[in-house]
Amino acid sequence: MGLQINHIDPKKTALLVIDMQNDFVASGAPLETAMGQKMLPRLKDVLEFSRTKGISVIYTAHVHREDGSDMGLYEEIYPSVADRACLIDGTLGTEIYPEVAPLENEIVIKKHRYSPFFGTNLDMILRNQGIENVAIVGLTTEDCCFAAARDAMYRGYKVAFLSDVTGTYDYGDIGFGKVPAEEVHRVCLTILGGSTAHVMKAEDFMQKVEGTEEVEQV
Repeated sequence: MGLQINHIDPKKTALLVIDMQNDFVASGAPLETAMGQKMLPRLKDVLEFSRTKGISVIYTAHVHREDGSDMGLYEEIYPSVADRACLIDGTLGTEIYPEVAPLENEIVIKKHRYSPFFGTNLDMILRNQGIENVAIVGLTTEDCCFAAARDAMYRGYKVAFLSDVTGTYDYGDIGFGKVPAEEVHRVCLTILGGSTAHVMKAEDFMQKVEGTEEVEQV
């Protein structure tokens, strides 16, 4: 049946906001992801709820050095990365989309691979905060969100994967036919729900959070 999370303690939970950067979300961006735009209202609700309940909000941003020294095979996989058209650290494209930008006191983890745990101090930060559960939102379902969920599970965190606050883009034909974004998303949710995480909607997540005390924002 897969992992089941019945109750969520906000003090032991972190919301991981994966790669909601201009390069993925902004209209006309090199890696524009239409599902990212569509889920913005729900993401805003989840962010406001999490901050009010005292859930730790941590952002990630996928970035690379302009000299390519940390790109690895991404240059071969993504032409726009090879051309330095996106994901170059310090450029406007790598900043978090303004509508869902982090608060001044919220952490942004810069990462260089799909997983936010690979080559970063995210695990150290989560453990230092006493985090036991992570809720994953953002882009894209099959790459960075999927990798985040898997790596979190490997490290013993219980993962809530929010199905209506994650998304992806259409895939072209590489010999198996074109795959629309909604189908990629559906299949990945099915795989994650059976092997890695409790897949749930934003409303379900908020209902599972324990306690009703609100946290004053600083």
